[in-house]
Amino acid sequence: MFDVRVSIRPAEPADIDSLVFLLAALFSIEEDFVFDEPRQRRGLTLMLKNERGCVLVAEGQGQVIGMCTGQMTVSTAEGGPALLVEDVVVREQWRGKGVGRYLMESLEVWARERGIERLQLLADRNNGPALDFYEALGWQATALVCLRKTIA
Repeated sequence: MFDVRVSIRPAEPADIDSLVFLLAALFSIEEDFVFDEPRQRRGLTLMLKNERGCVLVAEGQGQVIGMCTGQMTVSTAEGGPALLVEDVVVREQWRGKGVGRYLMESLEVWARERGIERLQLLADRNNGPALDFYEALGWQATALVCLRKTIA
């Protein structure tokens, strides 16, 4: 499936350059976001300090080849914690080798260990490969629509 030397671990501050590179690739295919390196660096730095968040990296052949992030929220619908999953991306040459699945399974373990009862994510409706990937992992589309408003 994937190179046995691929490992998943929590991200560290020294990984930020690699994570920024991955976010640039991710944002290049997402219609709603524009890559802005200083903003993404700031966001990653905050995520690494967030005790209610998780940044995982996949490492292979001595380099960061993928990442995913998640942040805990409280769901009134679930009556408990939920995890908002973001920034799931694998370097193009490593896609289709099980790295993304390994990242998502590792994030799910992290969530279970914290009593999280639901995972949720947003995906670009025009990113067929990503939607197929999530469906293959057992994710289900909902009738909800994402809305946002920038206030800064």
